[in-house]
Amino acid sequence: MSGGEREGTRRRWSLGPPGGAAWSFPWSSGEPGQRAEDLVAGLLSAALEARRRRDETEFRRCVKVLAQGQGLRQVVDRALLDALNRHVTLAWHGGWQPADVVRLGVRRLEARHVRLVTDAVAAEMRAYAAATVDDRWLDQLDAIGATVWWGRDEEYLREDGDRTAMVACALRVIHLLATLPPLERLCPVPGTARRTPGVRDGAVDERTLARVRALLAKAESTEFEAEAETFTAAAQALMARHSIDAALLASRAAAGPGGAGRPEGRRLGVDAPYEGPKAMLLDVIASANHCRSVWSRHFGFATVLGFPADLAAVEVLFTSLLVQATTALRLAGSRRDGSGRSRTRSFRQSFLAAYAQRIGERLREAAGEAVREAVREAAADAGRDLLPVLAAREQAVEAKVEEIFPTLTMVGAGAVSNREGWISGRAAADRAVLDVRGKIAGGGR
Repeated sequence: MSGGEREGTRRRWSLGPPGGAAWSFPWSSGEPGQRAEDLVAGLLSAALEARRRRDETEFRRCVKVLAQGQGLRQVVDRALLDALNRHVTLAWHGGWQPADVVRLGVRRLEARHVRLVTDAVAAEMRAYAAATVDDRWLDQLDAIGATVWWGRDEEYLREDGDRTAMVACALRVIHLLATLPPLERLCPVPGTARRTPGVRDGAVDERTLARVRALLAKAESTEFEAEAETFTAAAQALMARHSIDAALLASRAAAGPGGAGRPEGRRLGVDAPYEGPKAMLLDVIASANHCRSVWSRHFGFATVLGFPADLAAVEVLFTSLLVQATTALRLAGSRRDGSGRSRTRSFRQSFLAAYAQRIGERLREAAGEAVREAVREAAADAGRDLLPVLAAREQAVEAKVEEIFPTLTMVGAGAVSNREGWISGRAAADRAVLDVRGKIAGGGR
C-alpha cells in the first residue's frame, strides 16, 4: 500500500492486488468526508470480495489500509457499524432469528466474532418498540444475552488496543451476515408483530413446564439409569397429557385461521460431534410429541414444527436427553480394537443411534398410554370422541410442514458400524421398567 502521495490538492490511496494493477481511491481535499467515504466503501467491498474468494492475502491488505489509514478512523468505524446494522436487518427479513445467527457464528467463527454478532443484534433491535417484537424473538434475545452495554456504538466494536484485529473481526462478521441464505420464516420479523405485553399466545402452561423440568433435573442428576428413565418417561407422559388438554381447549374455542391454535416452528441446535444420531434423537422426540423435525445439517440446527405445548415438550426433553446420553457415553468409556487403534468414534456413533431409537420407542409408549387414558376419560365423562381432535392436529402439523418445506428430501443419519456400541446404547435406554403413574400424580416429588 502507498499513501499520503501529493498531487496538487489531491491525495491518492492505492491498494495493489496480487495481479499487479492497483486499485486507486482518490478524494479531493475540498470534499474530504464524501471522498473518504468512497474510499472506505471501496475497500470494504474489496475486503468482502477477497473473503468470498478465500484470498486471505488480499483480505489482510484491505484490512491494513482500513485500520491504519490516516484520517479514516471515524469513517471506517461508521461504515462498519452501518454494515453490521444493515446486514442484521436483512438477516431478519431472510428468515433468520437471533439464536440462528449466533449459532452459526459459533460454528464458523471464533469467540470474539460471536460477541460482535451478539452486540450487533442488540444494537439493531433498538429500532423496534417492544410491542412490535414477537415473544419468541424476545426469549432468544434474552437467551443469547443481547443487551446494549455500551455508551457509544463505537465501543461495541471492541478495538481493545488492536485496531487491525478489530477491523478484521468486523469484516468477517459482516461477510458471514452478508452471505446468509434465505430461511423459512417462522415468526413475524421485528417491527411487524402485534403483541400485548404480559400475554403469550399459545404458550405452554408454565406450571406444567416447571414440573417437567423438575422431573428432568432429577433424571439428569441421578446415577441410576433405571431411575433416570423413569423420571424422563414421567416428564413425557405429563407433557403428553398437557398437549391433549391444550387440544381440547383449542377445539372448544374453535380457533380460526391466524389464532393461537395454529402450528408453529422453532429451531433447535444440533451440534457436533455426532450430529446424525443427535438429529435422530430430536426426530424421535418430536414424533412422540406430535411434531415434525427437519434437520439442516449445514447450519447446525433442526426446525421443529408443531403446536406450542408440544414444541415446549420437545425442547425440554431434547435438552435433557442429550445430557443423559452424554453421561451414559462418559460412563461407557473409550474403545480400541485388537491392534490398539481407537474405535471410540464408531462406538459412540452407534451408541447414540441405538440410544435414540430405543428412547423413541419408550417415549411413544409413554405418550400412547397418556392418549389412551385421556380418550377413555373423555368418553366416560362427556361422551366425547377425542381421536378426531388429535387427528386434526396431526393433519395441521403435516400441512405446516408441506407449506414451509415443499421440497423435503430424506437423508440417513449415518451408518451404524459398531455392534458393541449399538448394543450398549440400546441397553442404556432399555434397562428400566417404566412406572410413571405415581411420579405424575405426585408432580415428580
